[in-house]
Amino acid sequence: MTQAGEDGSVDHRGEALPTLTKASSKIRLDALMSVPQPRWDRAIPGSPLWTKTAFVLLRIVARGQFKTMTHEGLQGLDHDRGAMCCAWHVNALMDPLAIMLTHPSHFVIGGRHDLVTRPILSFWTRRMAVQPVVRKAELLRGGFSKEEAQNLNGRTLLNLARGISYGHGSALFPEGTAHDEAHPIRMRTGPMRTVLAAAAIAHVEGRPLPHLVPVGLHFRVRHHFRTDAHVEYGTPIPVVLDDIPEDLLAAVKRNDWSEPPAEAVTALRDALTPTLRRLTPDVVDWDERRALHTLAHVRARSEKRALPDWRSEVMAARAERDALRPEGDRDLETIVPEPLVSPALEAADAVARRLEAHGLDGRDLNEQASGLRRNSPVSFAGSVLRMAQFLPLLPVFLLSMGVQSTLGLVKGNSTDEGVDARTTYHFVFALFASMIVWPIVSGGLAATSYAMGWLDETGMPELAAGLMFVLLFPVFVLSGWSFASAWDGWVVLRGGLRRSRLRRRHGAVLAEELQAIHVALAD
Repeated sequence: MTQAGEDGSVDHRGEALPTLTKASSKIRLDALMSVPQPRWDRAIPGSPLWTKTAFVLLRIVARGQFKTMTHEGLQGLDHDRGAMCCAWHVNALMDPLAIMLTHPSHFVIGGRHDLVTRPILSFWTRRMAVQPVVRKAELLRGGFSKEEAQNLNGRTLLNLARGISYGHGSALFPEGTAHDEAHPIRMRTGPMRTVLAAAAIAHVEGRPLPHLVPVGLHFRVRHHFRTDAHVEYGTPIPVVLDDIPEDLLAAVKRNDWSEPPAEAVTALRDALTPTLRRLTPDVVDWDERRALHTLAHVRARSEKRALPDWRSEVMAARAERDALRPEGDRDLETIVPEPLVSPALEAADAVARRLEAHGLDGRDLNEQASGLRRNSPVSFAGSVLRMAQFLPLLPVFLLSMGVQSTLGLVKGNSTDEGVDARTTYHFVFALFASMIVWPIVSGGLAATSYAMGWLDETGMPELAAGLMFVLLFPVFVLSGWSFASAWDGWVVLRGGLRRSRLRRRHGAVLAEELQAIHVALAD
């Protein structure tokens, strides 16, 4: 999050530093220096067993967390060379997760220092060889001495660089912190410095030079359970040999860290910034983003085009933005874009605000974009069926997921890390707490069944109890997925109720506001 630095701490530009959370303010240098180092003599930098196990679990939970997760652009990447993926950072741990689950490479991972010191989470991050990074927000507040931070970050960046040079992927977020803005904030230089060092290592050791990959991360509503996600891999930015100075080549030969020249770092950052801006909403605020999406829906309906999924909606909204703002409209130092202005967008903003106030969006408009769509009997029946199929699994869900769901909801809604961290807590509790709760519940049910003699009829009650313990785990997974499907059904029914209520109360006004958009588009 990027709340103003409440303690008055500022960076060298005089801008307020992000407020440290309770977790990020706890510094354990000994634990950070003892983090296991990645290995490059195998395909997976961390522990192969634990990394593969972690990704299986991540995919299971992600299937329940997101309604859809799509991606595009991987065909434009050269997978024979390393990739430094750079994206904006608005959804905490969901951002690197979305990249790692859609990119084919095994990643060498760097992240905020407390990822490797938190209880439970550190068990996994250490086995996946996650490398800790000290941000300027911690350094300037005195959490580390400058020398300690340089030693730790130098080791981390060198490890990331070496992994990238071996052809692995990595993801760093040049903004340096998660935030709540609808546009990228100021870019830091960590990813650029790392990829230049990776290029030096790759050149010295005779491997292809890596490239910098801008990534667009698009979440329909980032803090909502069962939202849609789309990952967009942009055109890679190459690193050329001329960008690598001789002293950096000499340093990597000694397995040492040397800062790349400022000119090369700045040039890469300046090449990344406009590209990354284009792959984000890059608007003044989230209200303007909602207005663009509403305008895109109305235009598509007026032209008899469909926006069938989240990806098509993102692209249509981008087309509306780009039509109102020419490329290269502002210099790199100007962080906040100018407000978009047009009669159609102004009219769309009124509609978007009315829809948002009732928990609706552009998908709820009818085919003519003249009002709200009617409730479909087919979708109603399908939603009821989804909820009905969950009922037999409800007791299983309460036993296996009740504790995690409650803790994730409570912690996500009360965290001091901002709205961008809400779904991270939902995800983390569903993932890690299940590793504790499920064996206890499964073991308890199996032991109770054995003790009560319910398994005696099998003739092998001990074996049956063991099989029951193991087979309950996929049943727990199924109950979680079934709950997610039932939730989708409830959202459909709830949307129908909200449309009916809005139609009764403000249907005529909404129709007039939509007509204003059509008139503006026709001019």
